[in-house]
Amino acid sequence: MKVILIQDVKALGRKGDVKEVADGYARNYLFKNKLAQPADKANMNSLNHELKLQMQREAAAKAKAESVAQALKDKTVVLKVKCGEAGRLFGSVTNGDVAAALEAMGYKIDKKKIELPESIKTLGEHSAVIKLHTNISVTVKLEVRNAAE
Repeated sequence: MKVILIQDVKALGRKGDVKEVADGYARNYLFKNKLAQPADKANMNSLNHELKLQMQREAAAKAKAESVAQALKDKTVVLKVKCGEAGRLFGSVTNGDVAAALEAMGYKIDKKKIELPESIKTLGEHSAVIKLHTNISVTVKLEVRNAAE
């Protein structure tokens, strides 16, 4: 019997896959636990429609990520932090600090998508990599300044 998986099923497949399974397995386990539905014409049409919508959403997200990457490519993010003698910071600059500075510039980016190559504990210029999409990332210059200036 052919079924369309509604959820990921271990050792069988991922959500949206069409699989051939034994009739008893489908009736007694997959349908009963709402893990799959029969692969009839109506359900296949619904699956195809959902896949088209998902591809459109993915394309829109990728286009948005590319436009944000182009906008951020030549930008410098200025971070004002408290520091002591000889330019040593009290603490360090974190992903959250960079995300807050980007949000102040008008770019809402999740702090989990920002990667700092090393811990920033001094004043000066540094860099950060922002992963906007699966294959789209941009390197942004960070300028760490003294808050007292």
